[in-house]
Amino acid sequence: QVELVESGGGTVQPGGSLSLSCAASVRTISGYAMGWFRQAPGKDREFVAAISWSGSRTYYADSVEGRFFIGRDNAKNTMSLQMNILRPEDTAVYYCAADRNYFGYFDDYTYWGQGTQVTVSS
Repeated sequence: QVELVESGGGTVQPGGSLSLSCAASVRTISGYAMGWFRQAPGKDREFVAAISWSGSRTYYADSVEGRFFIGRDNAKNTMSLQMNILRPEDTAVYYCAADRNYFGYFDDYTYWGQGTQVTVSS
């Protein structure tokens, strides 16, 4: 069983930045591909970004490409999402996810965190 805990959410003005973190309760997260998803009110959960086991490969949704950056520190068992030039449409609950075998942009990950709220508003 893997427990994932997100942190770093909050309220920011349009154009601002936030950094999210996901801490994993496993011996090492290097055995897991990981991703970030988000769900806005009244909408389905959607893919944001994913990172491979070693961090050598990443995927991004078109809507965040060039503004958001995913990273991981396997030594610290953490994953991050640096979000820049935030827009009101980025407002959502952000979830981290992990899976031993799956790496991609579908929500087929086995383990999920509880989510952290990000609000972009002036």
